[in-house]
Amino acid sequence: MTTRLILVVAVAVIVAAGLLAGVLVERRAGARRYRWLLAPLYRASRGPAVAVLLLAALYVAIRAYPGAGHHPGRHVVVVLLIASVTWLILRALHVAERVAFSRLPGETRADRRVRRARTQIRPVRRLTSVVVTVAAIGLILTTFPALRSIGLSVLTSAGVIGALLGLSARTALGNAFAGIQVAFADGLHLGDVIVVDGQWGRVEEVKLTNVVIRLWDDRMLILPTTWFTEHPFQNWTRHETRVIGEIRIHVDHTVDLDDLRAETRRLIESSPLWDRHQWVLQMVDATPQTVVVQIQASAADGPSAWDLRCDVREGVIRYLRDHRPEWMPRTRNEYHP
Repeated sequence: MTTRLILVVAVAVIVAAGLLAGVLVERRAGARRYRWLLAPLYRASRGPAVAVLLLAALYVAIRAYPGAGHHPGRHVVVVLLIASVTWLILRALHVAERVAFSRLPGETRADRRVRRARTQIRPVRRLTSVVVTVAAIGLILTTFPALRSIGLSVLTSAGVIGALLGLSARTALGNAFAGIQVAFADGLHLGDVIVVDGQWGRVEEVKLTNVVIRLWDDRMLILPTTWFTEHPFQNWTRHETRVIGEIRIHVDHTVDLDDLRAETRRLIESSPLWDRHQWVLQMVDATPQTVVVQIQASAADGPSAWDLRCDVREGVIRYLRDHRPEWMPRTRNEYHP
């Protein structure tokens, strides 16, 4: 009876200490200096922390019993304690990720260092969570005498379990390693405007196994991360978010480029989408029937550049149709009697 009483008292003291610690942390967070970290950490880890303290108290109390080494409850408590510690670590990792994101600007036009940080944080957290989970599974397996060797194999990433994982999930593992490579190779960030297989869009999410791209028409293109390590792609905003839009128009050889350039300038300067950085109109090619005029204009980001290109193209075509129809492409035939 005395031992049971000690067990109950120990459990009660541990639970009370956990709750008291939570209250103290919450009050300390009220000072506002560390509230951004302590408040979410306390709310997320309160449950698993109390579970860890409770199971630790049970483990210590059970060891006080005579012959506790063979007590069945001791093994159950050890397994639950490992699971609870893992739960607590995973919660802390999630809190660290949310806090890190909350301290970064959320705008898609944030500078390159911020976008790189947002790209790298989530894959690192996910990989760390996987490592912690696998380590916990290995520790739990080592508590069973019959499975001890398997548990050690899991902990050392070797043996039959590692071979089976490598054979059955080599594609997923390859994508996971590619995700880490993409995150740290500094070639792709969240919010970047990229062109993939002739389609351009903005990087919406970078995961360990795939990259989600929001295309210009709001479709979602999901590609495995290995695609970005094995194929070339265009990144329009690797160093800055400004994008230069480009259009090409075929016109007749009789076109007056100075007149067309003046109208193009009027269209671009009157557009709120132009960022007042640069624009140019040039003849870049000639065919037997037409000359090719290229117009380039910069915009603050990819979507703005797309809309600016459409507006300028529409305005130039309207000007040619209504005011200079003789500059439209035409086919000539000469007749010699």
